[in-house]
Amino acid sequence: MAFTAQDVKALREKTGVGMMECKKALTEANGDMDKAIDFLRERGLAAAQKKAARIAAEGVVLSYADAEAKKGVVIEVNSETDFVAKNEKFVNFVTDCAKTVIATGVSTVEELAEAEYMGTGRTVTETLNDLILAIGENMKIRRFEVMDGVVSTYVHGGGSVGVMIGFDVADDAKAADPAFDEMGKNVAMQIAAMNPAYLDEASVPAEVIEHEQGILAAQMKEDPKMASKPEAVLVKIAAGKMGKYYKENCLVEQEFVRSDLFQGSVNGYIADVAKKLGTEIKATGFIRMTRGEGLEKRQENFAEEIAKQING
Repeated sequence: MAFTAQDVKALREKTGVGMMECKKALTEANGDMDKAIDFLRERGLAAAQKKAARIAAEGVVLSYADAEAKKGVVIEVNSETDFVAKNEKFVNFVTDCAKTVIATGVSTVEELAEAEYMGTGRTVTETLNDLILAIGENMKIRRFEVMDGVVSTYVHGGGSVGVMIGFDVADDAKAADPAFDEMGKNVAMQIAAMNPAYLDEASVPAEVIEHEQGILAAQMKEDPKMASKPEAVLVKIAAGKMGKYYKENCLVEQEFVRSDLFQGSVNGYIADVAKKLGTEIKATGFIRMTRGEGLEKRQENFAEEIAKQING
């Protein structure tokens, strides 16, 4: 069966694969479009296996919330280069993966890989392999976390950091108010900027408190004015000094960075907005995910980054 240049173009539009590869696929399939697509998918799977050894530490972290479903997800999908991370098809794939997590209720990356992708009848893995073939880089879904309830999200720096924070709102209707949306985004931005370790004082593990108090007690022993005091007294004083630790490491205790909007703690800011809305709002937890955290980066990227710095 013969094929035309229009057939090649149509196959390219359907698959996103290069013109020469499309022409080869149609030749192999004797002009049959469906067989040509299957041929490219088969090659895509092979290409994905070859590329799987390549380091993928770039990509994006995306925060996505579904207000109707009362669910949110933060997901990281990696690519080899930050150039691909800006590709519209790649970003759309990550967004659709987040939607798939919410729609299917999967709880692991393995379950997501086998889930149906956006009603297409194909799995997320099959769709990812097509994307790998079309773009020509290794990509992988690394991780995701889900949060139920009323959530606010924020994505910083084109996907370098993704944040999601949950709230308990006494009057659910108030969660749809623009003032609530603004507050949620501002608190999520606080998390992105200040990277708190815990939500509040109650969330700090007992062993962490004990460790920090031990450090404070040791520091006081070095102070001549404190050195003569009994150990038990030093520990008690150290406990009193933990306020500074909580203020630096606990979200709701931190100083709110948008002092142009509110001067005081994050908790004070949330309470102020709640009062204006005529309801009660409490932060219940948060997720902060950084792109490529803990992954080895491509060595050539380091050289490129250094060269950029040298060249200003």
